[in-house]
Amino acid sequence: MQQAIQQDTPYHTILLVEDDIRLSALVVEYLQNNGLQVETEFRGDTAVEHILDLQPDLVVLDLMLPGMDGFEVCRQVRPDYDGPILMLTAKDEDIDQVVGLEIGADDYVVKPAQPRLLLARIRALLRRVSTQSQHENQNNDQQKLDFGALIIHQQSRTVAYHNKDIDFTTTEFDLLWLLASHAGEILSRDQISEALSGIEYDGLDRSIDIRISRLRKLLHDNPNNPKGIKTVRGQGYLFVADGWQ
Repeated sequence: MQQAIQQDTPYHTILLVEDDIRLSALVVEYLQNNGLQVETEFRGDTAVEHILDLQPDLVVLDLMLPGMDGFEVCRQVRPDYDGPILMLTAKDEDIDQVVGLEIGADDYVVKPAQPRLLLARIRALLRRVSTQSQHENQNNDQQKLDFGALIIHQQSRTVAYHNKDIDFTTTEFDLLWLLASHAGEILSRDQISEALSGIEYDGLDRSIDIRISRLRKLLHDNPNNPKGIKTVRGQGYLFVADGWQ
């Protein structure tokens, strides 16, 4: 395995839920060489309790697990676990990626996962959580974006549409806040990927498109003729300030 390139903070604990023992060992070695503390779990039916008891800084969760699949693990822990969940999905299985993001996963990596890519995604998610925490600790004044029927509070990370509270995952809220805070401005997939994960858009990753579809669904923005979050062909996405009446 390659030695550490740049050591991350040693205080982040990662729980790797993966039933392939050989792959798990290789991933653990690589992540630990790069400054992360890693615990392992090999079964889905015992992963739920492990996650809730440990409350790790991040969970790397394989989908195909004995006892309980990764989807069900994610569903069961989400009400009581706020940390990022990074799913490992089968190659080219778009439905896995869609379902994973819809039930609360924050990101996904397609297997077989390259260790450096996995580390980059983990670091990006950890940086995002750290930045959010610092912002909340430093800012006592709640920031709010008001678009008439749609109101978004940054510090409390709450969203109300037509006076009804709507639940968002961490990643969904981050994307909505990014788009809304740049209302009237077209954001490219490159800009969104860089802002949310610190990783350049590779032209193949569909997670941004999936999350945009998810936002539209949650906010009742007709995907066939969206008024609030528009797709600008060949350029990116546009949040329309007056599209939420």
